Amino acid sequence: MRVFALSDVHVDYPENLEWLLNLSDTNYQNDVLILAGDVSDDLEKLWVVFEALLRKFLKVLFVPGNHELWVQESDFTCSLDKLAAIDALCSQLGICNSIYHHGSVSFVPLLSWYDYSFAAPDRHLRRAWRDFRACKWPSELDNCDSINRFFLDKNIRNLNVRNDTVISFSHFLPRIDVMPERIPEHKRRVYPVLGSEMLGEQVRELNPDIHVYGHSHVNRSVNLDGILYVNNAFACPQEARISRKNLHCVYEQDQRKESVTETNTKCYS
Repeated sequence: MRVFALSDVHVDYPENLEWLLNLSDTNYQNDVLILAGDVSDDLEKLWVVFEALLRKFLKVLFVPGNHELWVQESDFTCSLDKLAAIDALCSQLGICNSIYHHGSVSFVPLLSWYDYSFAAPDRHLRRAWRDFRACKWPSELDNCDSINRFFLDKNIRNLNVRNDTVISFSHFLPRIDVMPERIPEHKRRVYPVLGSEMLGEQVRELNPDIHVYGHSHVNRSVNLDGILYVNNAFACPQEARISRKNLHCVYEQDQRKESVTETNTKCYS
């Protein structure tokens, strides 16, 4: 078994959807795919993607991104109602959005949001960031911190998973230092909405061998404090310079736990 990571495929771009649908129907039949959010805000397209990937992989694991929870221009009036519909779709089709054990390997999804713990948002970000218009929350979730805590509370029962190898995954970033230092200052204005330090605390408590994340569109594999953090965002068509534009294998089951490093977890796709 190989484990592949993919996020931010944004199939609303026709070329992205075409790439995904054209993945081999035979090469990955014994493999697991981690799909770390931002597939589409359109449930019909999400259905198409899920059905296609289920034909291609042994198991498809999914955690929603912020785009999945957009309700603007939809029949949903609340992002949590849409999340419930996505959960129902996963259950109906056989997409796994909960803990999954495959022999000596366990997979743990971690829900989250952002809470400005990476940086404070400036005026431009508050005006431009679409989540602020496209997501709608219940009155008790009246700010990003309360939204994030709502999701993090759902993870608590999953933080005691232990196995020979543990792989966790989230859409949002669990720590800002997974971002490379080369990011120019003017691009860092999105840092407030990239993730959460409290999510990072949960990852450290779980202490997985590998943590897969998405959202930033900046592909990276980096070992920090004994955990390999991997982002394989397909991203928008114009972002070829910062994304791999292919599947990325993060683990092969016959590898020993102590050999999990940035170098030797890469395998062919």
